[in-house]
Amino acid sequence: MSSSTPPSHDPVHSEAFLALLMRRQLKLSVACAAAFLVVLLGLPLANYFAPELMATRVAGFTLTWLILGVVFFPVVWVISFVFIKRSMGLEADEVRQIEKERQG
Repeated sequence: MSSSTPPSHDPVHSEAFLALLMRRQLKLSVACAAAFLVVLLGLPLANYFAPELMATRVAGFTLTWLILGVVFFPVVWVISFVFIKRSMGLEADEVRQIEKERQG
């Protein structure tokens, strides 16, 4: 029967490695959540503070409906894409750093 627990001397699976990676991913998560909140709350605030601008017709829609119906989902997709790419990059950076420490 094989054990799935990695050896304790493996730096990639150490508590310090995981704590550092989780801290960096938390910062990334907070930044992406803040960007999402700006997008989510920006539209009602724009409607409240600039109603004439938001009532402007663009491509047959008012600016409000254009942002809500067309622009909102691609922006959320971009935020998600950035989060996934950066998160995978953080993991790869940490592993590369550990491998470099092992060799040098």
